[in-house]
Amino acid sequence: MVMPIADDNTGRLITPFVNYVLIAANVLIFVLFQGVGQNEKFTYAFSTVPKEIVSGKDLVTADRKVEHPVTHQEVEVPGLQQTPISVYITLLTSMFMHGGIAHLLGNMLFLWIFGDNIEDTLGHLRYLVFYLVCGLIASLAHVFSTVIFSGVGSEQMLIPSLGASGAISGVLGGYIMLHPYRRVTVLMLRMMTQVPAYVAIGMWFAFQLISSLGAFGGDSQLGGVAYAAHIGGFIAGLALIRPFTVGTTPNESHTFAN
Repeated sequence: MVMPIADDNTGRLITPFVNYVLIAANVLIFVLFQGVGQNEKFTYAFSTVPKEIVSGKDLVTADRKVEHPVTHQEVEVPGLQQTPISVYITLLTSMFMHGGIAHLLGNMLFLWIFGDNIEDTLGHLRYLVFYLVCGLIASLAHVFSTVIFSGVGSEQMLIPSLGASGAISGVLGGYIMLHPYRRVTVLMLRMMTQVPAYVAIGMWFAFQLISSLGAFGGDSQLGGVAYAAHIGGFIAGLALIRPFTVGTTPNESHTFAN
């Protein structure tokens, strides 16, 4: 597994204020509203539930016992809580919530490394819209993959999903298109080295594909990771980055891979 820890920011022209705000928003929501993961009522009210998105109806369920996808131990999970807004808005709110400190820190590291360069290319407003659109597409990819591989009446349809991973996957898709050869510092095989962005991000995407085969082939919640959201967000980033750059002022660091 390759863990990016930094990239080459040579040529960056603007201060990535939006990227900073996105990181701050994710951290503040996790701390203030999710209670560092302890406020389960808030988390289970504002995360995305596939069955709610498909039906358009808010669902409230009792606490229940389920089998952990990795340990196979029986654990008790809170029931779904009443959502005081349209269930479709949870496609947005879930993008700013996380399942734990490690989940949050991992996502924010990737956003810190790769988001600033995309904002530098697109500008502040376009970058914000690009990020949100990729996140929404990623969430929908997770919902529809759950329907296809698990079925509308399955228990998987009631499992909430949350996290910035889908939107950040879109950022990675945009990054590999814009800066495929930019050097990225990574931890690989317990060593620190530098590789081109297409290697670092390509290996990350390959891992998502391989892991998704196990998830879709049997346990769609393998490891509790919504791989379809990662893949959907990444493909959205690949497809949308060119249209979003139309009209921007190019410079030598803002070039596409042919």
